[in-house]
Amino acid sequence: MYLFQRSEDLQNWLQTVRGHNRKIGFVPTMGALHAGHLSLIDQSAAANTFTVCSIFVNPTQFNDHTDLEKYPRTPARDIELLVNSGCDALFLPAVGEVYPEGLDTGVDVSLGQLAEVMEGAFRPGHFAGVMQVVHRLLQLVLPDRLYMGQKDFQQQAIIQEMIRQLELPVELVMADIVREADGLAMSSRNVRLSPEFRSKAPLIHEILSQIKQDSEERSVAEWKTWAHNQLEQAGFRPEYLEIVDGKTLQPVSSFKESKYIVACVAAWAGDVRLIDNVIVRG
Repeated sequence: MYLFQRSEDLQNWLQTVRGHNRKIGFVPTMGALHAGHLSLIDQSAAANTFTVCSIFVNPTQFNDHTDLEKYPRTPARDIELLVNSGCDALFLPAVGEVYPEGLDTGVDVSLGQLAEVMEGAFRPGHFAGVMQVVHRLLQLVLPDRLYMGQKDFQQQAIIQEMIRQLELPVELVMADIVREADGLAMSSRNVRLSPEFRSKAPLIHEILSQIKQDSEERSVAEWKTWAHNQLEQAGFRPEYLEIVDGKTLQPVSSFKESKYIVACVAAWAGDVRLIDNVIVRG
C-alpha cells in the first residue's frame, strides 16, 4: 500500500495507474477505523482496479469545537489495518493540503429541505462542511466510484444530491451498516461510551428494528412517541427520531405515503452522540 501526505504525489500516482479501463474506488474517512470502514474498502476492492482511502478529520464539518478536539485519532493503528486490507493507497493529508490558502473550496449547491431536517436541524453548518470536504477530495482523487456507509444516511443523500446538481462523473455506492454482535452500529465514537451506556446502546437498534418489524401495528406518530419514551426511560437524551421518505428526507405521517421509508435516530448516551437508522420499506 502506498501512503501519500501531499495531494500532488497522490495525483501523480493516480495518473500512472489510471486508464486502460481501470476503475478507481474511493473511501473517504476521518480515521479511527473499524470493521465498518473496512467493509467499504472490501466492497471497493471487489469492484474496482484500485482503491484509495483518505483519513482526514475535517474541521469544517464540526459545529462543536469540543467534538473536534475529542474525535479519536489513531493513525498508526489505521495504517496497520489498511495495509492488511484491499487498500492500494492511503491519502493522509494535513489541513493545508485539502484547503490550500487562496483556493476557493466553496460548493454551489442548493440543498433545500434535505439539509434542514434531522442532523441539519441540530448541527448547523455541518452539511456545508461535509459537502466542502467530499467535493474537494473528489477533485483530488477523481474516482469512478465513491463508497459511503448507510449509517450516515442523511449525509449520503446530500452527497448524492451534490453529485446530481454538479453533474460529477462519479457513482455513489451506499454500503450496509456494519454492526457489533449486539446490534450497535459501528462508529469511531463508540470507544468513548461509558461501560453503562455501552451496555445500553444496543437498545437504539432494537427500537428501530421493532418499528420495521411491526410498522403496521402503530401509526407513525405512536411509534415516535413510544420510541422517545423507551430511550428516555433508559437514560438516553433523544434529539430526534424521525420516520421519513428515503429520498426527500421529509417526515411521513403514514407508512403508506412512500415506497421508501427510513427510521432515523440521534440520541445522546452521556456525552457521546449516537446515530442510527433502519430502512423500514424500500
